[in-house]
Amino acid sequence: MKSVTKILYIFLGFLFLGLGVIGIVLPIIPTTPLLMLASFFFVKGSKRFDRWFKGTSLYKKHLEGFVKRREMTLKQKLTILLSADAMIAVPFIILDSIALKLFLVAVVIYKYYYFFTKIKTVAPETGTVHTQSLVEKPSHK
Repeated sequence: MKSVTKILYIFLGFLFLGLGVIGIVLPIIPTTPLLMLASFFFVKGSKRFDRWFKGTSLYKKHLEGFVKRREMTLKQKLTILLSADAMIAVPFIILDSIALKLFLVAVVIYKYYYFFTKIKTVAPETGTVHTQSLVEKPSHK
């Protein structure tokens, strides 16, 4: 039974990894949350797949900053928040209960509060490395 569960976790890891990769090309699909799910399932499924996934450039580009330093770019935050808002909007529109609608509004407000006060916003990497010499080289005249 344990091996079936591990295989299911690995399968789900690859499923969400694939969806996350599609999200890189199609902006309507949120990349970061799907890769977070992939990471979660790889951790649960196999140490080997977890190590492999954490060594990929996808992980390093989209998740490593959040996992190690609790930081995200503004684009990553907005992608996650707006995707979640779209999912929350469906029951908000369908439900008749004012109490449930108020609860959903409270969830949305808390989401934004958490993302903008608890997770550091960083500038996206530009790919350029700025170096500064601390020791001046002596000039020969």
